[in-house]
Amino acid sequence: MCWSPLQEMTLNPAPESATTASALSGDARLPSLRARVVSHVLLPLALTWLLGTAVTVGVAYYFAQTAFDRALLDDAYALASRVKLQAQGKLQDGPPVLVLALSDNEMSTVLFDRSEAIFFAVLHPDGAVLAGHPGLRAPQPQGKAQSRFSEISYEGKNLRSVAVVLRQPAPFSVVVAQTLGSRNDLLRSVLLYSVVPQVLLLLLLAVWLRRVIGHELWPLAQLQQSINQRDALDLTPVLVSASSSDMAQLGRATNALLARVNHSMQAQREFSGNVAHELRTPLAGIRALAEYGLAQTAPAVWREQLQRITVSEARASRLVEQLLALALSEEAQAEVQTDMVALDVIVQETVLRYLPRADAAGVDLGVQGLEQTQGQARGPDLRVQGNAALIEGILGNLIDNALRYGQAPESGINTVTVELAVDAGCVTLSVVDNGPGLTPEQSLHLMQRGVRGQAAQQIGQGAGLGLAIVAKFAQVMNARFTLGTVPGGTGLRASVSFQAAS
Repeated sequence: MCWSPLQEMTLNPAPESATTASALSGDARLPSLRARVVSHVLLPLALTWLLGTAVTVGVAYYFAQTAFDRALLDDAYALASRVKLQAQGKLQDGPPVLVLALSDNEMSTVLFDRSEAIFFAVLHPDGAVLAGHPGLRAPQPQGKAQSRFSEISYEGKNLRSVAVVLRQPAPFSVVVAQTLGSRNDLLRSVLLYSVVPQVLLLLLLAVWLRRVIGHELWPLAQLQQSINQRDALDLTPVLVSASSSDMAQLGRATNALLARVNHSMQAQREFSGNVAHELRTPLAGIRALAEYGLAQTAPAVWREQLQRITVSEARASRLVEQLLALALSEEAQAEVQTDMVALDVIVQETVLRYLPRADAAGVDLGVQGLEQTQGQARGPDLRVQGNAALIEGILGNLIDNALRYGQAPESGINTVTVELAVDAGCVTLSVVDNGPGLTPEQSLHLMQRGVRGQAAQQIGQGAGLGLAIVAKFAQVMNARFTLGTVPGGTGLRASVSFQAAS
C-alpha cells in the first residue's frame, strides 16, 4: 500500500504592528463588551416589560370602567323604576301624566356617591324635562338598544353619562352622568402600583446582570492584561481561567496562534543563522582570492585566481539557492497547491539539464522506467498528485548530491540512474548511484538541516541543506522520502513516493 502521512499544516502569519495612538483613542470611544451585553439583554427586556405593562394596565382599566358603568346604569334604572303615570287635576279626572315619585331624601339615597357629583334628568320623548337638571343631554341609544354610554360636558365638567330609553308606563328616557375623579384616581393607582415595582425590579435586574456578566467576562480581561504585559518576543502559552467552553476555546486558539507564530519566527531565525554561517566561508574565500590576485603581477596568476573566484562564487550561489528553497518550503507547507503532474516529463527535462555536467564529471547519467510500467501506457501510470516546482527541486537536489558524492569507491565507471516505478497506487521516484552508500544511522543524521557527510567535508563542498530540502518538499506534498542501500551492490538509493493520480 502507498504510504500516506497526515500533512502537517503550519501557518506563518506576519507579526502584527504596534497599536497606534489613533487606534487606542478610537477603542476608548467604543463601549465595553459588558455594557453591550447588558444593553442587548435589558433593551428587549424593557420593551417586553413596557408592552406587558401597557396590556395589564389596559385590561385592568377596562374592567374598572365596566364596573363604574354598571353602577351608573343601575342608578339610571333605579330612577326609571320610580317614574309612574299619575292623573292630573284636583278631581284626578284629567289624562294621566308621567311623574318621578321620589322625595328629596329618597333621591339622595338613590344617587348617593361619597366622592363624585352625580347629575340626572328624566326626559319626555320630545326632550322636555320631566325632572332633574335642566340642560343635561346625552346621545340616545340607536336601533333596538336600550342604553348608551358616552362622554359629555355639563356646566364646564367632563362627565361619563348613560342614557336609557323605556316604553312603560309611557315612553320616556333617563340620563345619569357622573364626574370622572374616581375613574382617573383608579387609573393613576393602577399605573403607580403596576409600573413602579416593575421599574425597581428592572433596575435590580440590570445591576445583577452587570455584575454577573462582568464576573463571566473577567477571564477575558485577564487574557487581555496578560497579552498587553507581554514582551513582543515572549510566545509562550498564556494561562486562561476558563469559566466557560467559549473561553476555553479562545484560550486554545490564542495559544495555537502563538505556537504558529513561534514556529514561523524559529524558521526565520534558522534561515538567518544558516545564511550568516554558510555564506561566511565562501565570501571570506572569495575575498582572500581577490586580495591575493591583486597582490600579484603575473597575468597567469590573475587568471588562476579568477577561476578560483568563479568556483567559489558558484558554490555561494548554490548555497543561496538552497537556503531560499528551504525558506520557501516553510511557507509552501501552508500554501502549496497540488495538481496532477506528469512525473515522466519532469524527469526528462531535469535529466537533460544535468547531462552536460554529468558528462564533464565522467558520470553515466541515465533514466529507467519511462518506456512502459506494468504493461500499461506510461502517461496515466506516471501522473502523481503534487507540485511541479517542488518535484523539480527534489529531483535536482538528489541528482546534484549523487554527482557530487556518489563516486565509486574503486576505479570504474560512476553511474547515476533516475528510476520510476509504479506499485499499489504509488509512483516512486528514485535516484541511485554506485558510490560508497550510507548506513541507516548516517541516513537519518544527514536528513537534518546543516549536517554534512564525510565526503562533503573531505571535498569542502555542500552546506548540508540538500537532503533537508528534499525531506521538507516531500512533507509539503504529502509524499515519503527515504534513503536506503542498493540491493546486491554498493551505492545509495534516495526515493520519494507519491500518491498516484486517480
